[in-house]
Amino acid sequence: MNLKEENESIKDHLRKAFSLKEDSASHEEIRSRLLDGGIITGTNLCVLVCAMIIASVGLNMSSTAVIIGAMLISPIMGSILASAYGSVSNDYPVLRNHLSGFGMQIAISVAAATIYFFLSPVKEPTVELLARTSPSFYDVLIAFFGGLAGIIGQTRIDKTNTVIPGVAIATALMPPLCTCGYSIANGRWDMLLGAGYLFLINAYFIFLAACIILSL
Repeated sequence: MNLKEENESIKDHLRKAFSLKEDSASHEEIRSRLLDGGIITGTNLCVLVCAMIIASVGLNMSSTAVIIGAMLISPIMGSILASAYGSVSNDYPVLRNHLSGFGMQIAISVAAATIYFFLSPVKEPTVELLARTSPSFYDVLIAFFGGLAGIIGQTRIDKTNTVIPGVAIATALMPPLCTCGYSIANGRWDMLLGAGYLFLINAYFIFLAACIILSL
C-alpha cells in the first residue's frame, strides 16, 4: 500500500468513525421524538414549576447539588429542540407553536421564581446567584457544544442514550431564569440584565446547534 492509499484509508476510517448517519433514527422517528418532547402539557408545567422552586431554593442556599437536581427534572429544553426542527424543516406552524410554548414556559418559570424569592427571608444575593449575572464566551461554548450533544443523542436509533441529562446540567437553562425572578422580587435590575442575557445565550446556541445537526 503506497502513501496515498494509506492516507485515503485513514480518511475513510475517520469518516466512518465520526459519521452521524449510520445509527441515525428515521426522519419520521426524529420528528415524532422531537415534537413529542416539545409538547406543553399540564404535567410538564407542574414539573417545571417544581423544578423552578427547587432551583431557586438551591440558589438561595448556594447548594450546587440541589441546583443540579432541579436542572435534571426541568422539561424546558424540549421546546428548543422542537423549535429547531420546525425551523430546519420550514414547518412554520410547528415553529410558531413551540416558540409560543417556550415563551409560556419562560413566563411561568420567572413568575414561580419571583414568588419564591419575594417570600424568601434570605434577601442577599448568594455566590450562586451572582454567578448567573456575568455571561462569558465560555457560556457560549458550553451552550453550543451541549446543544450539539443533545440533538445528536436525540436523533439516534438507541432511545436509551444518557446524553440529555448531562446536557441539561451543562447548559443550565434554569438558574438564569431563577436569577431573573430574584432580580424582579428584590428590585435588583442590574442583575436582571445579566441573567436574562445568559439565558438567551444558552437558549439561542442550543437552538443553533440543533439546527446545524438537523440540517445535515
